[in-house]
Amino acid sequence: MRLIASYISGLIFGIGISISGMANPAKVLNFFDIAGTWDPSLIFVMGGALIVTFIGYRFVLRRPAPTFETSFKLPTRSDLDLPLIGGSALFGVGWGIAGFCPGGALPALGTGRSEVIIFTVALLAGIFAAKALQRFAASRAAAA
Repeated sequence: MRLIASYISGLIFGIGISISGMANPAKVLNFFDIAGTWDPSLIFVMGGALIVTFIGYRFVLRRPAPTFETSFKLPTRSDLDLPLIGGSALFGVGWGIAGFCPGGALPALGTGRSEVIIFTVALLAGIFAAKALQRFAASRAAAA
């Protein structure tokens, strides 16, 4: 049942991303081009997502536990550190350059377009590089 719920959630997310245009890098890049061909329509997509999240979290977190887990997996840290700020900045710059974010690129993989595949490969390479860098930094800290 957990697998079916995950599939349905992913399907709804992917359809929403596709319908909203978030899987189209030209639409996303036009959103960032304020001085040129600005397309403000993604403000409504993001605003809608914020409203749903705001209401949804309050509704869901009233429950003692999720339906298919024993507890909620929520962040425990609230501080701002260099990895968080740097990662956020890198995410934003990458989104602005490529026109894709992971949430928009993964549903767009179904199109088979080369730029989506290249972005996804680069995304995965970045994830593995970040993990390797974290392991390296942890081993250096442990040795010191």
